Amino acid sequence: MTRPITVGADGSAESLAALHWAAREAVRRTLPLRIVHAWEKSEKEDRAADAREALARTAGEVTGRHPGLTVTTDLLDGGPVDALIAAAAEAETLVLGSRGHGAIVGFLLGSVGQQVIAEATRPVVLVRAGDRAESEAAGREIVVGQQGGPDDSAAVLRFAFGEAAARGAALRVVRAWSLPTVFTYSPGSLALADEAGGLEPYEKKALAEALHPWIERFPDVPVTRHVEMGSAGEVLLSLATRAQLMVVGRRARRSAVGSRIGSVAHAVVHHAPSPVVVVPPA
Repeated sequence: MTRPITVGADGSAESLAALHWAAREAVRRTLPLRIVHAWEKSEKEDRAADAREALARTAGEVTGRHPGLTVTTDLLDGGPVDALIAAAAEAETLVLGSRGHGAIVGFLLGSVGQQVIAEATRPVVLVRAGDRAESEAAGREIVVGQQGGPDDSAAVLRFAFGEAAARGAALRVVRAWSLPTVFTYSPGSLALADEAGGLEPYEKKALAEALHPWIERFPDVPVTRHVEMGSAGEVLLSLATRAQLMVVGRRARRSAVGSRIGSVAHAVVHHAPSPVVVVPPA
């Protein structure tokens, strides 16, 4: 089964940017593009007819720019969250628009986007309204966050290396670390750090172990290893202006007020100026 690149379209400026990003991605990966719009069954039928007409126009615009691209459209019944989660399950990636508030306040993900990211079983890409193809120019890196051991980061590194290979881009792999607190201290963990020569060498060794299988699999992808002390979200965002794409993993947790995507992913999707990919656990 060939999975498409699926993009949610609602006529907004941010969804239009997401549409063009998704079309370029589909061309890069030689995959079909699926354009979807979710609507409530309670809406009037003339509203659905307008949506179908808008989808057809949108598909025509995309095929005009990318004549060899296979494009399909679907009007999805049901609420947008459930419909988009179901669409993501059938996709290689799901692409959504994200509204911007400016450099100080950051970006607004919205409740729909946040719920979809927290529950989707496939990678979800968020694209800002101002995104342009020029931002994918050579010289701009793909930045990916790595946490934990090789198994913990396998899914996010698989995506990042595959994306770098498809774009012919360099990859910067970031591992942030901090001093253990009194609550996380254990003789065993510090013994491992001592064996490696200290905390920072230990973190560098952990990053090298996580990267090893992917460097072997993608030998042509240039990789910069970036180990820095600090909050993972802050370290990643400090590198955001040099990135054509940010890739982060998701640690979804359910709470009384709904699904959470984890503090690192939350920081990056709300504040990084580039498109952001949130990859679910393997």
